[in-house]
Amino acid sequence: MWIFVLEAGVALALLIFIVWWTWPKSDKAAPPQLEDKSAPERGEPRDE
Repeated sequence: MWIFVLEAGVALALLIFIVWWTWPKSDKAAPPQLEDKSAPERGEPRDE
């Protein structure tokens, strides 16, 4: 019986580890993304 509890514990630990490993990391050191100003936004008149 104890082998089933051990197996369930290992499976749970592995699941938690996989979720933690693949979780998106927030990189606070990265510079903010710059917006592309080359194309006009929707609804704005184009310069022609």
